[in-house]
Amino acid sequence: MDIEIGSNLYKNFNGTIEVEGVPQLQMTRHPSTGALLVNFALFDSNGRMLAKVVDSTLMFNERRAYELAKTDKSLTLKEAESGKIVLKLDAKSPQVLSFVQGEFHTMKGHLFQVTATEWKIEKQHKSGVTQDSQGGVVSIG
Repeated sequence: MDIEIGSNLYKNFNGTIEVEGVPQLQMTRHPSTGALLVNFALFDSNGRMLAKVVDSTLMFNERRAYELAKTDKSLTLKEAESGKIVLKLDAKSPQVLSFVQGEFHTMKGHLFQVTATEWKIEKQHKSGVTQDSQGGVVSIG
């Protein structure tokens, strides 16, 4: 499976994105329906978990601060009050996923941002890179 993160393309990844060495986002397709299934942990700047998505379902949502919208081909998690998008994923084809937009803290408390043109975390950023993950994780930061 391939994933676009901003303008970067990671080929042949196993569905897991590690951010600062911690698996924070995992994606797969349902074996019979092909629906996008997402596992994601959302943290605050102190590393405390605020929300958890398991198989594209919001399982933990502190103070009901987040809303999840999903279809078989997309998932969007946003702040309920502000409408700010935390995570937006789309399945462009059965083998290509797109991490379209996002802004959230890593488990270590750093802000991770994805826009149409790049991803950035702290002083690191990537734009327009193509990388073969050789069946492994996509590692960021």
